[in-house]
Amino acid sequence: MNAKEKLDRKLLQQDFSQDPSKQSVLDRYRHIAAGYAELENNIAVLSDMQQNISYVYSGRFASLLGLKVDLNECILPSIWEDYIMRLIHPEDLPAKHAEELMFNNYVRKLPRNKIGDHYLMSQLRMKTPTLGYVPVLHKMFYIPDVNSNSLWLALCLYGPLTFEIPMKCCVANSVDGSVIELKRENAMNILTPRERQILGLIEKGHISKDIADILNISKNTVSRHRQEILAKLQVRNSIEACQVARLLKLI
Repeated sequence: MNAKEKLDRKLLQQDFSQDPSKQSVLDRYRHIAAGYAELENNIAVLSDMQQNISYVYSGRFASLLGLKVDLNECILPSIWEDYIMRLIHPEDLPAKHAEELMFNNYVRKLPRNKIGDHYLMSQLRMKTPTLGYVPVLHKMFYIPDVNSNSLWLALCLYGPLTFEIPMKCCVANSVDGSVIELKRENAMNILTPRERQILGLIEKGHISKDIADILNISKNTVSRHRQEILAKLQVRNSIEACQVARLLKLI
């Protein structure tokens, strides 16, 4: 099993309910995602963490990025919309990871019935075939499981940046209109002190055996911590983990 497969298994092993009424809820959010694509010309990606699939609807903004405009439902066998993320500026992609992690951490502290009232709003640059990189508004919503505290669905929207947002990355409350900035220092509890210590040693170039010797722990323990770090930071390898951790000021 490679690192990507281990990461997917870790991310997707939340405690999901098996309530049969969930299908009607899923269908409703599929229609909502399709509506965003049709009415706002966004690319809308609805990811189902329980099934490990994504439903993609591409409005006319997709043509600017050189992608096919298709309002029909496209189903991807993964919660990762890789073909879209490949268009994000390489400097912005690690920042997007960090911002989504902070948002995930933020909404988990909210009452379950308030999670859907909040959404992440951030600026990205995405590559086009003819215009180079263009500014893009990225929004992200979480929908909790119907009978548990797990985050079941995630809706990501990609569209042209038509107005200046107050911060590069913020959380908006759709009920009262308030906006707060997500600050990187608020992400300190994503990793444990031991995980931050191990990641700091990884950044310095130490291999697992060296880390085990330095910390007087077993190599298997180091390997377990490494997998936990990848899962918590939602990245695929140690290089990406260090990039995101630096953005979050964890190391």
